[in-house]
Amino acid sequence: MAEQLVAYYGDDLTGSIDVLLQFSRAGHAGRLFLGLPEPAELRATAGQVGVVGIAGIARSLATADLESEVAPALRALAAVQPAVLQYKACSTIDSSPRIGSLGRVLEIGRSLLGEGAVPMLFAQPDFGRYTVFGHHFAAEDGVVHRLDRQPTMSAHPVTPMDESDIARHLARQTELPLASLPLTHYTDPVAVRSEVDRTTAAAVVLDALREDDLRLLGEAFWHLAEARRPLFTMGSGGLSAALARTMIAPPTRHEAPGPERAGGAVLAVSGSRSARTAAQIEHARASGWTVLPLPLRGAPDRLAEMNALLGQGRSVVLTVGEQTLPGGPEAALAAIARAAAMAVEHATTAGMTRRVIICGGDTSGRVLRALAITSVEIVDTVVANVVTCAARAHRAELDGVEFTLKGGQMGPAELFALIDGA
Repeated sequence: MAEQLVAYYGDDLTGSIDVLLQFSRAGHAGRLFLGLPEPAELRATAGQVGVVGIAGIARSLATADLESEVAPALRALAAVQPAVLQYKACSTIDSSPRIGSLGRVLEIGRSLLGEGAVPMLFAQPDFGRYTVFGHHFAAEDGVVHRLDRQPTMSAHPVTPMDESDIARHLARQTELPLASLPLTHYTDPVAVRSEVDRTTAAAVVLDALREDDLRLLGEAFWHLAEARRPLFTMGSGGLSAALARTMIAPPTRHEAPGPERAGGAVLAVSGSRSARTAAQIEHARASGWTVLPLPLRGAPDRLAEMNALLGQGRSVVLTVGEQTLPGGPEAALAAIARAAAMAVEHATTAGMTRRVIICGGDTSGRVLRALAITSVEIVDTVVANVVTCAARAHRAELDGVEFTLKGGQMGPAELFALIDGA
């Protein structure tokens, strides 16, 4: 395997694609599998690219279900002997003792990959995410808030944030000791490595305020990986960027030409209730898109209406909106994902679209799994942190379909119109 290969498990699909984006920007090709690939296919891919990943759904799982989801993926990735193995989490640290517990993931990772202190980096400055003295901050509408006061995360329907100190937040999810390393200790990469090596804590939360901080930390990670292979890390796309920008290995690029780009009307399906996604949907409506309720219980007439509009070249949004959802968070998410997958399958099987937007990080992974998409590769960057990917699938009607997968808080208000005009 490559000396500086990075492998990762992403706890939702949009976050997993962000890792590909960070490495692509640095000239390193990557491939993201949607589920566990065959060992031979994973080994072959690892020998050809700079980064290889497995997208999962751990962010939305109950704590009791995490080991069966995460452990097989970490074992498979460790088997290709990467230098660094990242557990990719959201830059807003979406987790709780009950859902998507990062504390439980820390326990699982250490049991499989060794008990050295795990570096944790959730800051992602280019996305408005910062950690200073262990406290996390996130921008919204151009204003930087402490995470427990950010309008979206403080009122998140599944994992509301009421603590900005990352170590304190995660301490509710594990009995393992946690520590923070403030940026005032960042004299050079070797010093950071020494601090991480010396700690008796199970994990160390790292600060980052500027892009220069990421570069220094990236170099420190590679120093740590010299003694620990794989170096198990946990964090956001900022951690991925730190690794990508400081790789010594030459850039890896696919020799084969990329897939032919799709055209025609766009279908957007939204399971997100974030204010950002709502603004994007309203902008799309004002731009001439038809907005319809996502049919949670089938509704053949609604799907027929969708196909008729797409067949006329008119782009369509199906949104969960303010509909009443069944059961608790898990049942609601499952219902949204089933309905979204049914709509996408209905439209693509009929040949009405080859371009799909899925809104909602938790929704996206479940939809693509339901559609039996095997892997994805980046074909276009729409805006800074939103990309379009070509899907690989055994079914011809889905192979090559372009999916733009966005988390609830990602992209400008005009995002749908930008994709429609691509």
